[in-house]
Amino acid sequence: MPPPIWRQIQKQNFNKLDQLATFLEIDRSLLGSNSSFSLNLPVRLAEKIAKGTINDPLLRQFVPTQEENLVSIGYTPDPVSDTSFCKSDRLLQKYSGRALLITSGACAMHCRYCFRQNFPYPQKKLFDEELSMIREDETLQEVILSGGDPLSLSDDLLGALLSSLDAVPHIKLIRFHTRFPMGIPERITAQFLDSLKKCDSQVVFVIHANHPREFDPDVLDALRMIQRLGIPVLLQAILLKGVNSDLPTLKALFETCAYNGVIPYYLHQLDKVEGSSHFEVSDERGRELIQELRRVLPGYAVPRFVREVAGHLSKTPV
Repeated sequence: MPPPIWRQIQKQNFNKLDQLATFLEIDRSLLGSNSSFSLNLPVRLAEKIAKGTINDPLLRQFVPTQEENLVSIGYTPDPVSDTSFCKSDRLLQKYSGRALLITSGACAMHCRYCFRQNFPYPQKKLFDEELSMIREDETLQEVILSGGDPLSLSDDLLGALLSSLDAVPHIKLIRFHTRFPMGIPERITAQFLDSLKKCDSQVVFVIHANHPREFDPDVLDALRMIQRLGIPVLLQAILLKGVNSDLPTLKALFETCAYNGVIPYYLHQLDKVEGSSHFEVSDERGRELIQELRRVLPGYAVPRFVREVAGHLSKTPV
C-alpha cells in the first residue's frame, strides 16, 4: 500500500540548502550551515517566500542564516529546562494537573528558534510506560500532545494513543500542539478526524503560526474540518524580530485568526535557545505592540503576551 498523500508531500520537503537557494534565487553563501539542526521546509511554505532576498519573514523563520552563528550571553541549549521536568524520557510535568507527552521528535518543518531543537528525543515509538504513569496519577486532568509534532505520527498510531488516553477516567482534556496544518494541511485526514470524533474527552487544537502569509485557503479548510467537530482551535505565536515585530503584521495575523474562528491565545516572548538571539524583541517593545493591538482590534483578537520561566507554575505575563 502506498504511503498516504500527506506522507508523500512531506517527502518532498526541502532539506538541502543548495537546492533551496537555487529555488529561492539566493546566493548560497548568505545562508547558514547549522548541521546540528537541519533544514526541513515544506514546499507549500517555500513557494510563499519572496525570491531573491533573505529578509522575507517566512525565510527567516525556517531557513538557517549566518546569524545563527552568533554567540550571545544567556542563550542556552535548553532555555526552559525541559529536561529538568521529565518524569520519563517522553513525559514532562511542569504545571499542576497537566502533563506533556513528547509524541515524536519529527516535525513538518524546522523553525530556527525552536526551543526544543536540542531535546534528547527517544527512538521508541510506543507509549506503554507513559500511559501507565498517566493512569496511575489521578491528579492529572489534561494531557498535552507535543513533540516535535504529534501529527508526525501515523493515523493508526495516533488513533491508538487517543483511544488509550480517552479511556483514562481522570483525563478530561486532550490538547494538541501542532504546526503541521500550516505546512502540510493534507495531514488532516478522514481517519484522523474519525479518531477525534470518537473521543469523549474534550479535545483542544493549538496551532502555531507567526505570520499571516502562513495561512491560505487550504490551511483554513483543514482547520475548519477540526472546528466542525466542536473542537476549539487556538493560536500560539512567538514575537520574532524581522518576522512579526510590527503592528501591521501582528494585526493581520490576529485578524486572520479571529475571522476564521481561531482564537489568538498566546503571543510568546522568545525562548532563548542558542542561535536565536537575532530574533529577540525587547519586553518593552512587545508591551507597546500589545497596547497598540488593543487600540485597533476587539478584545477577543488580542492574545496574552507571556514568557515561560523555568520553575514557574504557569506562563508568566510580560
